[in-house]
Amino acid sequence: MKRFFLAPALVALTALPATAQKLSLDALSAYLNGMKTVEAEFTQISDDGSVQTGKLYIKRPGRMRFEYSPPDRALVLANNNTVAIFDGRSNQPPESYPLKRTPLSIILDRTVDLGRANMVVGHDYDGTATIVTAQDPENPEYGNIQLKFTADPVELRQWIVNDNAGGRTTVILGATKTDVSLNNRIFDIQRLVRGDK
Repeated sequence: MKRFFLAPALVALTALPATAQKLSLDALSAYLNGMKTVEAEFTQISDDGSVQTGKLYIKRPGRMRFEYSPPDRALVLANNNTVAIFDGRSNQPPESYPLKRTPLSIILDRTVDLGRANMVVGHDYDGTATIVTAQDPENPEYGNIQLKFTADPVELRQWIVNDNAGGRTTVILGATKTDVSLNNRIFDIQRLVRGDK
């Protein structure tokens, strides 16, 4: 299985003022809960060192879409508690699995509570950003997600997914727009399976 969004890289973020401090889990939970729709450019670095770019769309709760740029043309959708991976170079049906089995489910939940017992296993500040490592408290074997946030205003800048197969994938967010209008059709897995436009 090709590991889309499921790698080792630390990316320097723009330096913040010297007065910046670690953001609280309550503040980060409030930010994620207020993040209803997102459209962003992204760069993905997989654990084999390969780099892909594309556009990301998020509509919380539960929906996410990764559109990979040519020549890859892959598409990854999360919707209705399912993740589907469409290989742009294959006529085969998409590979699919439960959203709950990926740590991305943590940020797509209807209500994000990073203060929940045993969810956060790391909460650090590296001098420029707050880094939170979170897992599903009931299923830590599914892996974890490391989220990197800058402040003033709070922004999610990067995440690293450590999956249950030992893979690491880094996603770095570029130009980002929030509170955008996103049609539910772009997250519709069955529509794409049927070949509808």
